Amino acid sequence: MKLLKNLYSYSFIQALMFIVATASFISPTPVYGEDSLWQALIGGKPTLYLRYRFEHVDDETKNKDANANTLRTALGYRTGLFYDFGAYLELEDVRHLGGDDFLDGVNGKTQFPAVIDPEDTEINQAYLSYQGLDKTVFRAGRQIITYRKAPLHRFIGTVLWRQNWQTFDAFSVANQSLPETTLSYAFIWNSNRIFGEDNPLRGDIEMNTHLFNAQYRGLANTKLEAYGYLIGNQNEDKPGVDFDELDSTKTFGARIYGTPSVMEDVRVLYQAEYANQSDFADGLETNDADYLHLQLGGSYKMLTAKVDYERLSGDGTYGFQTQLATGHAFQGWADKFVKTPRDGIRDLYFTVSATVFGAKLMAVYHEFWSDHLDYDYGSEIDLLATYTFRKHYTVGLKYADYMADNNAQNTLRNGGSLDKDISKFWAFVQLQF
Repeated sequence: MKLLKNLYSYSFIQALMFIVATASFISPTPVYGEDSLWQALIGGKPTLYLRYRFEHVDDETKNKDANANTLRTALGYRTGLFYDFGAYLELEDVRHLGGDDFLDGVNGKTQFPAVIDPEDTEINQAYLSYQGLDKTVFRAGRQIITYRKAPLHRFIGTVLWRQNWQTFDAFSVANQSLPETTLSYAFIWNSNRIFGEDNPLRGDIEMNTHLFNAQYRGLANTKLEAYGYLIGNQNEDKPGVDFDELDSTKTFGARIYGTPSVMEDVRVLYQAEYANQSDFADGLETNDADYLHLQLGGSYKMLTAKVDYERLSGDGTYGFQTQLATGHAFQGWADKFVKTPRDGIRDLYFTVSATVFGAKLMAVYHEFWSDHLDYDYGSEIDLLATYTFRKHYTVGLKYADYMADNNAQNTLRNGGSLDKDISKFWAFVQLQF
């Protein structure tokens, strides 16, 4: 089983030995009996996540529409602490309900549009944690790694909109010893992607990746973040493989953002972020690009309006990539730009959201054009309505409509279908404990 190979890899053993060695060095060993171990095992907390979703896709590149009924079930258990050690295990299952008139990435039904939710049962998370150091948490094993509030995982995320979430086989540590500061590091040796282990071209990626992230919250209504992500892909270069060793990159960036209050019930929203990306390890020297994100908006009581500008640069050879991100949350929910075109992309979008009778409503309008050669890709309208009741239950409707521009025929140089329209509709019910 591939998971066992990963869990018992040399990197995992190294990480586990480091935690044990650190634990024994920093404090004398307390006396615990068998009852304490038993209490840690039975005094934990189970977790449950169920999500049924219907997805309809009308893609101009296909003769047939896709209709997918899928169910995600994630069942986990988090133990209590014993010698400051704890553990978490989570199983994940994705099922197709009824027919499967869609391309899930492995079923070969290429006559239908893609809905990347293949059937699969796997261990989604399985890690050992240690909390014996003051304000510090160590983890080793399969885990979720994110540094920003969901779903805005711009660089490192779970791709939580898909039914099979992205997790990482990794060693991670987070420390909050400095005032108002969180320092995080992770070493990843395998990325368990949303496409499943059976996908020959877009499955898991063996990695040699280092993540550094620092966040400071000591300024009034303002937060600062700095990061360095050194992504080393270990997949050998093969035609058609998604993100191989030639795509290895290092990205360094910084962000400032906040929500200062200007009067009662009125707040300003702002953000400025910049990052530079270049080659790392065996990556190509042509892997060189920049990222810019500017945001300005405001909120009044339950109403929020903002405008964002994102630029992922491209020079015709390489476009800025965010291969471990929750890409669905950016550049439109139709997922036309999950992988940045070689000509890059500029995205100007307007968002209005409100809470009405307990329901959350959102509307987003995007205008897309290329960074290189400055031609139009198209525009997109995204709509969302969700309602949560009794804390654990959520129902929702979601819609995305990408309308290609005639100039997007230049997308042939980008290896995509950006000159073709696509629309998607979702209805979902979710239960989470």
